[in-house]
Amino acid sequence: MQNAPALVALYALALLLGGMVFFAAVTTPVAFRRLEREQARHYIRGVFPIYYLWVFATSAIAALALLPRDGQAAAVMAACALLAVWMRQGVMLRIRAADEAGDQATFKRLHRLSVIVNLVQMVMAAGVLAAL
Repeated sequence: MQNAPALVALYALALLLGGMVFFAAVTTPVAFRRLEREQARHYIRGVFPIYYLWVFATSAIAALALLPRDGQAAAVMAACALLAVWMRQGVMLRIRAADEAGDQATFKRLHRLSVIVNLVQMVMAAGVLAAL
């Protein structure tokens, strides 16, 4: 089973990238199309902590599986996992606080940051997946 770590990394990366794309392309847009704005916001707020746990877990699994094979790819995925922790425990809390305080300028700035970080994480995962 020499290729078991590579297979684990491949599956983790596929689950990571698939989950991220599904959330961005399906879950969020459908919530805002099918629910009232306040309901959609409440729903998405509830999903984000789970989403970032998913991103963290799948990134961390990929990083650990890649470590014996490719240290650089493992480092990229470890960085992706750490970004997920930062987003979940830092940025998302600040976004929620700004939204609840009615501070739209801060909300928009932090939301833009979260979108950029999410895209960077997708590129990181796609790049490592393509390199496998």
